[in-house]
Amino acid sequence: MLFYIFFLTLPTKEKAQKTFISNFKLITMKKKIQFSLVYRDMWQSSGKFQPRKDQLERIAPAIIDMGCFARVETNGGAFEQVNLLAGENPNAAVRAFCKPFNEVGIKTHMLDRGLNALRMYPVPDDVRQLQYKVKHAQGVDIPRIFCGLNDTRNIIPSIKWALEAGMTPQATLCITTSPVHTVEYYSRIADEVIAAGAQEICLKDMAGIGQPAMLGKLTKAIKDNHPDVIIQYHGHSGPGLSMASILEVCNNGADIIDTAIEPLSWGKVHPDIISVQSMLKNEGFEVADINMKAYMKARSLTQEFIDDWLGYFINPGNKHMSSLLLGCGLPGGMMGSMMADLGGIHQIINKTRAKKGEPELSIDDLLVKLFDEVAYVWPKVGYPPLVTPFSQYVKNIALTNLLTLEQGKGRYVMMDDAMWGMVLGKSGRIPGEIAPELKELAAKQGREFTDADPHTLIPNALDDFRKEMDENGWEYGQDDEELYELGMHPEQYRNFKSGQAKKNFLADLQKAKDAKLGSKLTPQQLSEFKHAKADAVVAPVKGQIYWEFNGEGECAPTVEPFIGKEYKEGDKFCYIQAPWGEIVDVPAALGGKLVEINAKRGSKVQKGDVIAYIERPNDN
Repeated sequence: MLFYIFFLTLPTKEKAQKTFISNFKLITMKKKIQFSLVYRDMWQSSGKFQPRKDQLERIAPAIIDMGCFARVETNGGAFEQVNLLAGENPNAAVRAFCKPFNEVGIKTHMLDRGLNALRMYPVPDDVRQLQYKVKHAQGVDIPRIFCGLNDTRNIIPSIKWALEAGMTPQATLCITTSPVHTVEYYSRIADEVIAAGAQEICLKDMAGIGQPAMLGKLTKAIKDNHPDVIIQYHGHSGPGLSMASILEVCNNGADIIDTAIEPLSWGKVHPDIISVQSMLKNEGFEVADINMKAYMKARSLTQEFIDDWLGYFINPGNKHMSSLLLGCGLPGGMMGSMMADLGGIHQIINKTRAKKGEPELSIDDLLVKLFDEVAYVWPKVGYPPLVTPFSQYVKNIALTNLLTLEQGKGRYVMMDDAMWGMVLGKSGRIPGEIAPELKELAAKQGREFTDADPHTLIPNALDDFRKEMDENGWEYGQDDEELYELGMHPEQYRNFKSGQAKKNFLADLQKAKDAKLGSKLTPQQLSEFKHAKADAVVAPVKGQIYWEFNGEGECAPTVEPFIGKEYKEGDKFCYIQAPWGEIVDVPAALGGKLVEINAKRGSKVQKGDVIAYIERPNDN
């Protein structure tokens, strides 16, 4: 009846038809969905390095001209570190990349690991607080703040500091699939961080194993309780669920979807903007059109960057998807490092089996065993979401268990302090229950569980860094950004300032280029390529190598660490006893997996000799 009366009031039949069609479209068309280009994560999930400042400046206009992106991820976790490793000032790169997006109103965002900020281990409060002032001044609008354990104590201080700096804090829910990670569990966390001031929520499906139906229900639950809060979905493509998940979250109220572009879309990265836009447009959502000429320009430039130098540090395995990731729940970016880990213990395990008269295992047999062991261990350590660094810890526990089980020693024999730190609660609250056998083992070894707020355990450090800069005559930089960089990445920043970082990078790049020459690689070239993906541990002085130090002026005669052993940034790798008797600590570079040892215990080295190579973990 209402439509009938409406038609009678129109002067012509033609106008009535047009008006009806227009109003029908308004009634039936779904909400507007915006897109974000995760340009930083595209590279981070593919390889080791990010494009240079000049390359970022060249591609920004093409990204803008595509006309489909409301947001771009410009920097964040690992961006600064790898730029320093390449001998570049990351502050200049961030400012240059953000500027053109700021000028046209495209929002910029960064990845922020909460307690760990932009690195792999905890950061003092005063350095974290300074981060938001610096990043806002550099042109970053939104910090995506996450805790790998979803512990809000590691997120809420960052929300406060981001608001004080004038940024828009986006609190993050790290998505995984387990009995404890329910819609109700995540909804409670969302309520808490929103009450603390978070203006947006990100569903960070870092391994791509979030089940689409659950993600849809979670999105609806958050929107029902907080209709004005923006929800952004970030899902990796590794196991193949990402497109279904995108459709579910959009149909339940999501506002923004993270996407990638060729040649770095799909694989272990993110769905391509073309496919996502097409799917959502067909579903009836209002989405921006894509300027395909600009897309092809950005695609071409990205490929140019790969061909120029970045491709030498990209793991080809990260271009492939794998359904195997659904079973173990590990992030796809870890597949390459996992296979290297397995290769490191494969021969040892088969030698052990041969002594017992048991058949050898193929690498595929071992991979299945590793996935099964991860599935066994994960509940025992309380279902921590498998995101950096906790994905590495769980994988490492499973990997060492495989070895010690074959040796008849049982499980949990080779857990280091980093693995125990996660179990004991030093990084935050574990979401599930720790298994009784691990509690008993901890008590037996004199280890104590803690529920202390993690950030209160770390003393402030900016005054010490100011003193160091003053002593070196270094400028604090615009908006204190150089002081911040030293505080966030002290070892890398010092190497950057001395010029050593650039020398190391150019040497590694040359090795990688040499290794790619020819259709087949010699064993020497293969070794060099491995080195190109790793950081060299270099002897700072002449002397004799030892692996442990008893703290009383003497080095202990212990055996070398095993290939595959994991280190955190800042860990001690070994010690050198100089000819004059001084004991010199040698740090484990950026941390990661030990892939090669070039010096035996007690051997003598010269200053500048490479002692070992440590391959950094691929985090996302």
